[in-house]
Amino acid sequence: MIDDEAATRSAETGPQITARLCDGPLEGQSIAVEVVEGRPPKTILVPVDAGSSCRYCLADWVQAGSSAVYTFLYDV
Repeated sequence: MIDDEAATRSAETGPQITARLCDGPLEGQSIAVEVVEGRPPKTILVPVDAGSSCRYCLADWVQAGSSAVYTFLYDV
């Protein structure tokens, strides 16, 4: 069941998938990211602390379902 807040957020931001972070400093965490042209984005910038972030990229070019696995690239 989708709550009202989640439905509103989805309507404001568009379709999303779950990005599963498989390694790096955020290993094991998942975040919601917006779909780009119907697909998971190739790279994502994930905030770590105030002012710092990590860049992750798709672990495999072929992804299916409502989540995608991302691998760590570098600190930003």
